[in-house]
Amino acid sequence: MDASQELPDKELLSRHAQGDEQAFAVLVRRHRERLWAVAIRMMGEPEEASDALQDAFLSAFRAADRFRGDAQVTTWLHRIVVNACHDRLRRRKVRPATPTEDETLDVISNERLSRSGGGHDHAAQTEARLDVHAALELLPLDQRMALTLVDMLGYRVDEAAEILEVASGTVKSRCARGRAKLLPSLAHLRNPGPPRDVTSGRGGANPS
Repeated sequence: MDASQELPDKELLSRHAQGDEQAFAVLVRRHRERLWAVAIRMMGEPEEASDALQDAFLSAFRAADRFRGDAQVTTWLHRIVVNACHDRLRRRKVRPATPTEDETLDVISNERLSRSGGGHDHAAQTEARLDVHAALELLPLDQRMALTLVDMLGYRVDEAAEILEVASGTVKSRCARGRAKLLPSLAHLRNPGPPRDVTSGRGGANPS
């Protein structure tokens, strides 16, 4: 086994900065799956997520010599991925949603469960997931990023705060406001109606 596979993240990043041509590749393989999860949940589309992740890896590759060492390498990488996603989402000109007082943490938690196989209907899970992504795109970017990290990816509030470089209280506030804004778009997932007739081109049981 290549000895570099056993090196800690900071040592790999240091070696990369010093010219080791293999060190960064090891770092990418080690964390790619988790970083991809962040990108796909934030971007919603595989192609966009892939582009954002490539942007992030290129930025990290170039910025390795500026890593200060005051955070974990994985936190630093997550921060770069979040920023790359933020840049792409900002170019989409995300529209804000209308605020409401209720929260939708249970809906997002169910979306997380469906990804792990906790649901019973794959088609329904897929539809719910698409609904969640569509609703997330209506949120201001700061709220979307906080909700994605905390509610969809399971990061602790303090971990999300470190990645986003804000206070823990700010993350909590953004999550609360984001959940409230999501409710109008996701209320049907909390109280689903009868199954739609998928044999109809319009999806309704009684097409006209």
